[in-house]
Amino acid sequence: MGCENIFSDNFVEHLKRYIGETVTIFTTSGGQSGQGFTGVVLAVNDCFVRLITRIGAAPGCALGNSCNSRSCSRCGERDFNCSDRALGSVADIPIDRIASFVHNAV
Repeated sequence: MGCENIFSDNFVEHLKRYIGETVTIFTTSGGQSGQGFTGVVLAVNDCFVRLITRIGAAPGCALGNSCNSRSCSRCGERDFNCSDRALGSVADIPIDRIASFVHNAV
C-alpha cells in the first residue's frame, strides 16, 4: 500500500519547517500512541514524519583509554549512574494518521 497523499503539499512543507524543533504530534490511533508523540523532528517526506523521542547516551570513554568497561565509573566519574545507559528511541509517524500537529508559535 503506497502513501496516499490526502493532505495538501502545503502541510508537508509546513512540517519540514520544523526540522530540528521540538513538537508534539497526536495521531488518530488509540491507546498510548493516541496520546501523542513529543520529540525533535528529524526528517519529513510525503509519507512519514520521523521524531527522535529520546536521545541516547553519548559514549563514555574513547577507544584505547584506561576505562574499565565492566565498572559503572566512566573515565574517573564515580557518580555515573549505570541505569542511565539509554539507547534512545525514534518514532516514524504516517502523515495520513496525524490528527494534530503542535509546535511553538515563535
